[in-house]
Amino acid sequence: MKKILYFLRDYKKESILAPLFKMLEATFELIIPLVMAAIIDVGIAGGDKAYVIRMCMVMVCLGIIGLACSLTAQYFAAKAAVGMATGLRHAVFAHIQSLSFSNIDKIGSSTLITRMTSDINQVQAGINLFLRLFLRSPFIVFGAMIMAFTVDVKAAVVFVVAIPLLSIVVFGVMCVSIPLYKKVQGGLDEVLTLVRENLTGVRVIRAFHKEEQEIQNFNQKNQKLNENQQYVGRISALMNPITYVIINAATLALIWVGALRVEQGYITQGEVVALVNYMSQILVELIKLANLIVSVTKAIACGKRVADILDVAPGFAESGVADVAPGFAESGVAGAAPGFAESGVADRGRRKGAGLPARDVAKVAFSNVSMAYHTSGEHAVSDISFQAFPGQTIGIIGGTGSGKSTVVNLIPRFYDVSQGAVMVDGKDVRTYDIETLRAKIGAVMQKAVLFKGTIRDNLKWGNKHASDRELMEAVHAAQAMDVIEAKENGLDEMIEQGGKNLSGGQRQRLTIARALVRRPEILILDDSASALDFATDAKLRKSLRELDYHPTVFIVSQRTSSVQSADCILVFDDGKLAGKGTHEQLLETCGVYQEIYASQFRAQAAEGKGAAVCAQ
Repeated sequence: MKKILYFLRDYKKESILAPLFKMLEATFELIIPLVMAAIIDVGIAGGDKAYVIRMCMVMVCLGIIGLACSLTAQYFAAKAAVGMATGLRHAVFAHIQSLSFSNIDKIGSSTLITRMTSDINQVQAGINLFLRLFLRSPFIVFGAMIMAFTVDVKAAVVFVVAIPLLSIVVFGVMCVSIPLYKKVQGGLDEVLTLVRENLTGVRVIRAFHKEEQEIQNFNQKNQKLNENQQYVGRISALMNPITYVIINAATLALIWVGALRVEQGYITQGEVVALVNYMSQILVELIKLANLIVSVTKAIACGKRVADILDVAPGFAESGVADVAPGFAESGVAGAAPGFAESGVADRGRRKGAGLPARDVAKVAFSNVSMAYHTSGEHAVSDISFQAFPGQTIGIIGGTGSGKSTVVNLIPRFYDVSQGAVMVDGKDVRTYDIETLRAKIGAVMQKAVLFKGTIRDNLKWGNKHASDRELMEAVHAAQAMDVIEAKENGLDEMIEQGGKNLSGGQRQRLTIARALVRRPEILILDDSASALDFATDAKLRKSLRELDYHPTVFIVSQRTSSVQSADCILVFDDGKLAGKGTHEQLLETCGVYQEIYASQFRAQAAEGKGAAVCAQ
């Protein structure tokens, strides 16, 4: 909790004033029973109505002052609690942005959402209640006991017996409840994960008619959460009845002892009433203290969960790797990609005299790279080596799950390698500052993600300082001009969350435009043209080749038509590099590529034949 309470540092004044004003209110509250005793023993016993009225006015004044103190304390407590929660949310959100994909995969998106919302709200409520009651309740409990001793020592012995018993009950329940509340929050994570998966994959669930199965899974997890909540609720519910039993038994004992002391002439009837009032105050405050304990218990459990997120170290620690990838310099291959020169891969005709950047240092180089996800003991990709030079287009093709996306995700360091090294401009990506590295890269992921706002706002994620001319150039290169022209407001057209008011192809083209706005040195298109027709896909690839800043382009696709014009094609099969070379070379030497090409060529031929029949 120290890490959580750190966020109260800017609210020290409020954190001090809130309990102090509550104690001031409690002080006036402790005086009221003595005023009541005076009214009974002096005013009523002596028939002095004026005295009774004066003392009633005193009670009213004490009540008004107490109310003012209470409202002031509530204001300071709320300000401190809300401000702390706001700062904590900002810190957790910023920390999540620094986590690697591996961290997020391990923790889970649903867990992060729960801890950003429900857990922080519980911490906020606990802090608010704590600031208001952590001094007031103990102060009134012990203050009432002390005031009882000033009235009559023997009668006050009842307080000495009752208060320790009550403390045992309260703190016993707290010790049992804390780990159980943490378990309940864990169950809430599981339910939220399942709900999120169902909302995301609702179309797939319906397509395979799995509604009943998913309902059954949800009912099982929800029932388990319900049982855990009921169990901890039953334990917490024991607090109030047990404390009531103890307090009522103490009140009976107090009236009995007080009656005897009145009969013996040691105390007056008004003082007995004062003692009963003090016992009632103790009852009320202990109920408040019980609620405080329950709330603080939840807050501590939730606070630990939030602190666990802040304790997760970002997976981007610099490793101090040398600037040359192992196995490159010593192999004697200078300025040529391993396997490229020897396979006869020469610059395509479009590169002659194109004024491309110098190619003495590879833009991207992989040296014996292997990588495993945290959930798997096996490598997703193994022993991958290749180089890509400035201005080259690298095609990456393979079956589903062959490791294509894994490889390109290593370049911007979304994941770290398990073995080997990934180099950008001759430096290991692990030695780069993350911001500097990713400023060189424009990445378009498999799932096209757009955010609620205007088209202009979404495009400026690539470069917030981009002019409208630069935005339109990127849109034109991404073959998205028809999207802009079809909208009444052009670049100022509003996009719904997730781009729901756009088609799949429109979303993909706008995300490509967003990447092009930053004029990246390295452009990664991870199956980001899958929703485009063949003609638009071809136009897109042609416009990328004609970009004046000549980025190194990685095109990940399952279509041979999308990669066959690339300078080099990497063929992946089950996490390994099955072949590399040009389209023509791979058709002669790579069985995996031949199989992919043949299957797609036959499918295209069949589609053409079918279209001809329809035309007839």
